[in-house]
Amino acid sequence: MVETLAVAVLGAPKVGKTAIIRQFLYYDFVEEYSPTERRYAYRPSVIFNGNMYDMKILDMPYLTAFPANSSQEWSDLKCRGLRNADAYVLVYDICCPESFEYVKTIHQQIQENRVSSASEAPIIVVGNKRDQQRQRFMSRRALSVLVKKSWKCGYMECSAKYNWHIVLLFKELLCSVLAQGCKNHHSTMRLQGALHRNRCSLM
Repeated sequence: MVETLAVAVLGAPKVGKTAIIRQFLYYDFVEEYSPTERRYAYRPSVIFNGNMYDMKILDMPYLTAFPANSSQEWSDLKCRGLRNADAYVLVYDICCPESFEYVKTIHQQIQENRVSSASEAPIIVVGNKRDQQRQRFMSRRALSVLVKKSWKCGYMECSAKYNWHIVLLFKELLCSVLAQGCKNHHSTMRLQGALHRNRCSLM
C-alpha cells in the first residue's frame, strides 16, 4: 500500500509558492508572474528511504485567514482539506517584511485551528528569493532563531529561480513527516513520473 502525504503550500501573493513546486516537479521557472487564483493539487510519487509515497501538494491561493472550523473549511472550495494536511510549507519573500508578517499570522492560526483529533503536523517556514540576498529585510540568522526557537518550526531559505535548496526543502519535509531524526541521513529521493509526465532522479 502506498501512503499518501498531503502538503499545503501557503503564503502571500508573489512570494513564489507555485515557482517552488514547479521547480521541484519540472525543473521549470517562469519569469512572468501569474497569480494563483484557485487551489491546485499536484500529485507526484516519490521514493524516499526505499519506500514509495504518493504526495498531494496543494498550491494554495492567497487566503485572508486559515479556516477556523470545518464549516469554513468545507464551504470554501479553496480551503477543503486544509485543516488536516500532513504538513505545511509557509513561504515568504526574504525581501518583503509584509510577506513574513502574513506567514506569522497564518502559522498562529494553524496552531489554533487545526483539526483537534489530528496529530501535530510539521511546519517548515521557507524564505524564497535567496538570490536577492542583498535586498533582504532581516538577517538569516535572526529569522532562523525566531522560527526554530519561538515557533518550534523548521526554517529554510531557497531560490526557486535558480533551483537552490528546492529538493532539500522537500527532503526535509518528508523527514519531518515520516520519522524523527532522519534529517541526518544522507538518503536518495527519486521523483517518479510527476503528473504522469516527467521521469527524473533527484539526489
